[in-house]
Amino acid sequence: MSFTTPPRPLDATALFPQLAPLARTATRLHPRPGSPSVYDSSVGGPLLWPADEPWPHCVEPHDSEAADEMHSPDEIRILRRIHAAAAERRLRDPQAPAITPEDRELEQRLREGHPWFDGPIPMIPVAQLYARDVPLPVSPPGADLLQVLWCPCDHEEFAHPRTALFWRSSASVTDVLEAPPEPPVIQFDWYLPEPCLLAPEQITEYPSPLELSKELQQQLGDVNLWETAGFAWDSTGALDPQEFYFRNLCHAPGWKTGGWTRWGLTDPMPRPCPECGTETTPLLTIASSEWNSGSQSWMPEEERTNPTPLLLGTPPSNFTLLDIAGAYALQLHVCPVSPDHPHIELVQ
Repeated sequence: MSFTTPPRPLDATALFPQLAPLARTATRLHPRPGSPSVYDSSVGGPLLWPADEPWPHCVEPHDSEAADEMHSPDEIRILRRIHAAAAERRLRDPQAPAITPEDRELEQRLREGHPWFDGPIPMIPVAQLYARDVPLPVSPPGADLLQVLWCPCDHEEFAHPRTALFWRSSASVTDVLEAPPEPPVIQFDWYLPEPCLLAPEQITEYPSPLELSKELQQQLGDVNLWETAGFAWDSTGALDPQEFYFRNLCHAPGWKTGGWTRWGLTDPMPRPCPECGTETTPLLTIASSEWNSGSQSWMPEEERTNPTPLLLGTPPSNFTLLDIAGAYALQLHVCPVSPDHPHIELVQ
């Protein structure tokens, strides 16, 4: 499996040479549904977890009013299988019933959910990244594996899952935990990642317009400059040149490592390391989708002619079936001096 990001509609550095020294390498992960093993880089797949190491649990206070009904991981998987079967059935025969009577009865029973669970909650795997597959911008000495887990519940001060990072040497894991614990309930079905394999691809990114100098921001917004260059930015659906740059030129949407921070929900803000004060760097972006209507230029070449099937009712390109705070992304930043320092979570 491989995916290719199309060339950008315009060479930004040709029009704005000041961008060239600001270029950074990012790695698009391109998660797509599959059956990963503990030896694969994945989203939502099993982890290469030592059998003698305790599985992490979240013991922090949770927002007990965020959801009235919750499902277990197995129930969510059953509901997804029902939807996948319905999608396959309608693909073969558009006149076929959307759901069988048996599946409807099962779905209705499962939709009743469970009451709130109060107690320590086992965290669930979100991503596993082997350095051989995915270049990471920083890592501790000797580590070639990053594992990301999260608590599948909102917390009173954060309307998104809280994450935990684990760095390790894969060669040191000789006895793998075969059946890690799962939470009895998950607050929202969209906090359980669909198991996906990865197809890493390196690209070049530039800063958000909000992080550029005032002079360069003014140049980006100079319509005459774009017209002189002969590029019709206004034919792309963007409201102004800066929006076109933001959606199509500076940084890719979707899951990725490295690159630049994707601002938009808020203005740029300092992100000092909580322990040493060093400015943190983007490590991993956990996205709600790979692209949307405003960023379709990032859709891989291969999927323009052969789209990857999705479950009924999911937004286009939401392959992991996750949703962060209503279609945003959760960006994890780490200390470049010591990745073992506490990381920062940023929703944008």
